[in-house]
Amino acid sequence: MDAKVTWKGNLSFDGSADSGFIMPLGARNSVGGDEDGFRPMELFAIGLAGCTAMDVISILGKKRQEVTGFEVKVNVERAQEHPTVFTSAVIEYHVSGHNIEEKALLRSMELSATRYCPAQAMLGQLIPIELKYYLYQDMGDGERKVIASGTYAPTVEVE
Repeated sequence: MDAKVTWKGNLSFDGSADSGFIMPLGARNSVGGDEDGFRPMELFAIGLAGCTAMDVISILGKKRQEVTGFEVKVNVERAQEHPTVFTSAVIEYHVSGHNIEEKALLRSMELSATRYCPAQAMLGQLIPIELKYYLYQDMGDGERKVIASGTYAPTVEVE
């Protein structure tokens, strides 16, 4: 995979990769930026969320689970001192649907964490990653009810 950023001025860049899509990157005003794009470290968190989300929704589909809503949230803690690297992460899976089996969700999360998601495998070698899930019954009209929640501990060890 190849990626590049092209300078637009100040701390503004356009990022692109093999897919051909262009993404604006920027910085806060307080550090000389124009507040006109994603911060580079945000892209790591978005990449982690997107990588595992694609795995989990795909596996749930193969398990014939009736998903009506799906969101993956990532919260990353960062070091106080420069470089402000990631020190830990929590991934939350919010899955809504009809009669979704908790066991199917847990297996999907496990497969993403231990086999399929390269972002999670790579970051998991550097920082602890906690996996949480919230399973909702879709009640219709935008209403949902929590039917299960918990924390899943993958068998991947942080060195």
